[in-house]
Amino acid sequence: MNSRTEYLQQAGPAGLLEVAIDRPPLDAVQRGTAVIAHPHPLFGGTMQNKVVGTLARAFVQAGWTAVRFNFRGIGKSEGSYDNGVGEIEDLLAVIEAQAPTGPLALAGFSFGGFVTASAVARLHGRREPEKLILVGTAASRFQVPPVPVELHPRTLVLHGEQDDTVPLQAALDWARPQFLPVTVIPGVEHFFHGQLTLLKGLAVRHLSQA
Repeated sequence: MNSRTEYLQQAGPAGLLEVAIDRPPLDAVQRGTAVIAHPHPLFGGTMQNKVVGTLARAFVQAGWTAVRFNFRGIGKSEGSYDNGVGEIEDLLAVIEAQAPTGPLALAGFSFGGFVTASAVARLHGRREPEKLILVGTAASRFQVPPVPVELHPRTLVLHGEQDDTVPLQAALDWARPQFLPVTVIPGVEHFFHGQLTLLKGLAVRHLSQA
């Protein structure tokens, strides 16, 4: 993301996983560690995705160490695509290695939103994120678990009105039974082209709330 980004490889369930870490300045308030999941590996999704990078910058600005990673089979990460099942294990492995203790935040974009929601469900009752951000969650293509009700006040769900990859209606159909609020961005499509600054601002505002 910038010249100070730290790149490393860590053990994962299917081999080594490629990880990128961005940290807030040492003199900033250190809030904890945020792990961000990228879009679908079979459709060009990587940790270098612009939405993922924007979320990482938002977390760093708000005082969180931002951890991005490539799912199995992408970049320098070993293994191969596993239909979302193994990718949940990848995310859990990154959390365990890069944020084993302390405050945790999670975020995911598109396919990464499905994976993140699934990880939250797996961690429920054992470790809850302080903040959760789901952007363009792939509710039309995957069975996305509901967000535990006690996490709703800490959760920001963003979706573009003109999303042609994951229709807004799919996101609303997923959120409606949970009474989970969805922030709809008028005129915006899936990748937030031309509106990444707006995306970052909304994320920072959410992260700044108590």
